[in-house]
Amino acid sequence: MSKQQGGMDLLSSAYLGITPPPHLAKQAWVPDYGPIYQGSISDPEGFWGAIARELDWFAPWERVLEWKYPNSLWFLGGKCNITYNCLDRHLDGPRRDKLAISWLGEDGTERKFTFEQLYSLVNKIASGLKSIGVAKGDRVCIYMPLTPEGIASMLACARIGAVHSVVYAGLGSTALRSRIEDAEAKVIMTADVGFRRGKEVNLKGIVDEAIEGLGYIEKVVVMRRTSPKTVLNGQREVDLEELIARSSPSCPPEVMNSEDPLFILYTSGTTGRPKGCVYVHGGYMVGTSYLCKIAYDLKDDDTYWCTSDIGWIVGHSSITYGPLINGTTLVVREGAPDYPDPGAFWSIVEKYRVTKIFTAPTVIRMFMKFGEEWPRKYDRSSLRILICAGEPLNPEALLWTHRVIGDEKMAVCDNWWQTETAAPTIGTLPSMVAKSGRAGKPMPGIVAEVVDREGKQVETNKGGLLVLKGPWPHMMRTIYRDPQRYEEYWNIIPGCYVAGDVATVDEEGYIGVLGRADDVLNVAGHRIGTAEVESALVGHAAVTEAAVIGKPDDIKGETIKAFVTLKVGREPSEELARELQNHVRKELGPIAVPSELEFTPKLPKTRSGKIMRRLLKANELGIEVGDITTLEE
Repeated sequence: MSKQQGGMDLLSSAYLGITPPPHLAKQAWVPDYGPIYQGSISDPEGFWGAIARELDWFAPWERVLEWKYPNSLWFLGGKCNITYNCLDRHLDGPRRDKLAISWLGEDGTERKFTFEQLYSLVNKIASGLKSIGVAKGDRVCIYMPLTPEGIASMLACARIGAVHSVVYAGLGSTALRSRIEDAEAKVIMTADVGFRRGKEVNLKGIVDEAIEGLGYIEKVVVMRRTSPKTVLNGQREVDLEELIARSSPSCPPEVMNSEDPLFILYTSGTTGRPKGCVYVHGGYMVGTSYLCKIAYDLKDDDTYWCTSDIGWIVGHSSITYGPLINGTTLVVREGAPDYPDPGAFWSIVEKYRVTKIFTAPTVIRMFMKFGEEWPRKYDRSSLRILICAGEPLNPEALLWTHRVIGDEKMAVCDNWWQTETAAPTIGTLPSMVAKSGRAGKPMPGIVAEVVDREGKQVETNKGGLLVLKGPWPHMMRTIYRDPQRYEEYWNIIPGCYVAGDVATVDEEGYIGVLGRADDVLNVAGHRIGTAEVESALVGHAAVTEAAVIGKPDDIKGETIKAFVTLKVGREPSEELARELQNHVRKELGPIAVPSELEFTPKLPKTRSGKIMRRLLKANELGIEVGDITTLEE
């Protein structure tokens, strides 16, 4: 048996289990999973309707659900605005003066906002956006670093009914442009620079390149952070600070229909063209607020830190909307978790008395590399729960988290979800035993199964396709301007949303996600389409063909290796390899840069011309190739 096969067998059979501290399990929002879950699937409309009634609505709904497979409408006739539940409803009680955000820069800069102060900032940005012509239904692209202004800009768009499209401020100009063009954004919000590992990232320069020739963009709003201040060009560019200063702190929330769009978020796909997942005010508000509440066990006395970024779905649901609806105090930090040294992360836990952390297994494995002495230098006694998502939590990382980070006094939770599913979908709640490599059980209100290609449930611990059955309120409503592409998720296996992952389920109903069934890479918890990387490589003048694969990595989960065929007359060299890596960095951003690049005279293909990436991967990892009868030669 090969090492790779053995690893797969380990994932499907041998698991390390960690039992949560009894007092945390007893106090959890869901202390007993079974009855609550069964109630949620036996009467889903009653279940979600009861949760929705805990939130504030301008007008009640007439029906909880209209399900016309594969399209759903939730809380029909209901009027709301998600920002009212994030902000306004907290101002009539003790949460008015409660800390909403503690923000930190890499250099130690600190800024704090109470819920009232965040409310004021959001209103001023919202008023400012209206003053420059942004109206309900307009698309606004947000390409900003992880700052209070970035979060407030999302909320400001939602407040006036504009549809925000946040693009991770680490993607290159080509990737940014494709998202701007697809959404036809009217306004771009950005910053002159972001900061990462002590270096400035020229965000405005990337935006300038991305929007060249796009005449429909009316304004570019810039948060200027450097001194002397970046020079703004012409009437189209607006200084965010000045916009805030001249705008009203009063901007009533737009009354939105429950199904009015809230945001578009683009995710990588195997075709290379990003998919714009569309979410709406009502159902997203209900589902994400509840599932974040129970998955992270958010309480009024918590100080909660999610280490993601607003550019990803986690940053939407688990930094911005979910926690703020629950009135949670957030720690938000711009920059790398191990900069300026591996103690930076733990010093924040100590200083702010962080109680809950949401992070990725990649981050845990990185700290394992640095050794136990770094976390042990700091007081971590405030920590009650650490939640992981993005990839499987391997046994070594789970045990290290439990023993070193939590001193065996902390609950460790895992969960699985996607951009398309919007919130924790399968998970280990704080009252449940955590199993290494097992994301957990379906969240209340979610029906998840592992099936074969015909849709029949597979045997225990046998691999199959992970599917979700029936609708959930926070699900994406469509793919922007491409409803057919949305339906593809539901047409592979009739009656099921196919997640694109291979999974197993054990005797207790715990689901383990083994990896992608398609050609989407998972690098440090980020899904990257192989076609996007290949397209970037082929875009270089020296390249005729390219294929990329993922290689297992102890820290990142996967790293990218590229196989490149050059045009006639071009010779392989280390210099050219570096040039191609830099080309990908510019086109797609640093997370998509191949860590290895191999020049090859030809690529293995099927007779129909498709590149056989699995053959490249099998050869690279020394595992059995399998059926190659379709190989061209």
